[in-house]
Amino acid sequence: MNARLATGAGAVLLIALLTACGPGGSGADGQGTSPSPSVTSTADATAEPSPSPSPTPTTAPITLPTDCRAILSDDVLAQLDGVPLNDAAFGPSGVGDDGSLTCIWADPAADTTRLVTTISLMNRGPALDMLNALVADEGFTCFTPDDGTRCEKTWQNTEYPVTDGRTLFWRDDVLIDSQYSNLAPEGYTSSIIAHLFD
Repeated sequence: MNARLATGAGAVLLIALLTACGPGGSGADGQGTSPSPSVTSTADATAEPSPSPSPTPTTAPITLPTDCRAILSDDVLAQLDGVPLNDAAFGPSGVGDDGSLTCIWADPAADTTRLVTTISLMNRGPALDMLNALVADEGFTCFTPDDGTRCEKTWQNTEYPVTDGRTLFWRDDVLIDSQYSNLAPEGYTSSIIAHLFD
């Protein structure tokens, strides 16, 4: 019972975090209550029209990258030195038909060592649903660095004595989704974030 309550609280917290950082969202009002979902009062409806900001995005759309190496810093690339990138043995990679970029760092001769990242467009609603499901159903931990939402989890590989994991970062309708096994370069996700948003 306590585990269910904790999971429910985590999901509610993630909803609050995404609402606070999303375009047009608003955080707590400082008194433990949330603003009413209704944004137009009766008085507003009958008042004279007045100039107001249009509900256009506050940030320019992000252009998805097309080069797996160009999105990484020199330090991260040094940590991946010698690891094959986008070997045909692992299937489709690179730029997809939808514009997404898939980067597969792995040696076909290795049993488990690999790092797979997909960078794609995802609207706020589906992103919120997916990240909340990861918190509620799979025990991911989420926080809000770099003006976005980051969720992550690690676990022990079932066959080998190595660590597996998944890290996701969402901001401005862009999702960075990395799954790895025994290959987690320090600063990897942060390097991609800096390339895309800074």
